[in-house]
Amino acid sequence: MPSPERQITIAPSLLAADFARLQDEVAAIEAAGADWLHLDVMDGHFVPNISFGPLVLAALRKHTKLPFDVHLMIAPVDPYIDAFAEAGADHILLHPEAGPHLHRSLQRIRAHGKKAGVVLNPGTPVESIEWVRDLLDGVLVMTVNPGFGGQKFLPSQLPKIAELRRMIDAGDRPIALGVDGGITAETAPHAIAAGADTLIAGTSVFGAPDYAAAIRGLRGPQPAKTAGA
Repeated sequence: MPSPERQITIAPSLLAADFARLQDEVAAIEAAGADWLHLDVMDGHFVPNISFGPLVLAALRKHTKLPFDVHLMIAPVDPYIDAFAEAGADHILLHPEAGPHLHRSLQRIRAHGKKAGVVLNPGTPVESIEWVRDLLDGVLVMTVNPGFGGQKFLPSQLPKIAELRRMIDAGDRPIALGVDGGITAETAPHAIAAGADTLIAGTSVFGAPDYAAAIRGLRGPQPAKTAGA
């Protein structure tokens, strides 16, 4: 069961927004109570889709105070880290398979003063982060194969989330544990129960008639604040 003290972070994915109204869409999810904005960057090579690049981040950055949680699905990833850091990313997440030296890539992110994260595809083992945990601010578990929104949640990834939660709790470093793919009001409780504290949601937010209600539905019951908090 999730810790009673664990707050749930909701990060709507821009990939599911109306691309003709991006500024308005970002303003709407900020007003609706989103914690972060998740930006899926796809190159048509590492994943079979193309989304957007650093110019979109730079254009939106001046219109919102939401932290930009940037998921780089590009390979090779190293040549683009600087551009996304400079465009306004707050968190930069990459895949172990996207470059030859994961440790060096994470160091490069942190050298920009950004939070660094690793993304695990459904077939990527937990062990791939074992020796870089000291550089991590977040781990994101893909509960679909990356590349397209609107896919169905893969329950096979729940044991991976639980294993990562045990690994994080056994350490002395705060690491956000996110889940991305098929996150809805029905699947979110399973991810949270397994140990996730950060939910990436695309169509279940941007496809809903009421963004605020959708975000509340994903977040679920929250821990009561202690007196004086």
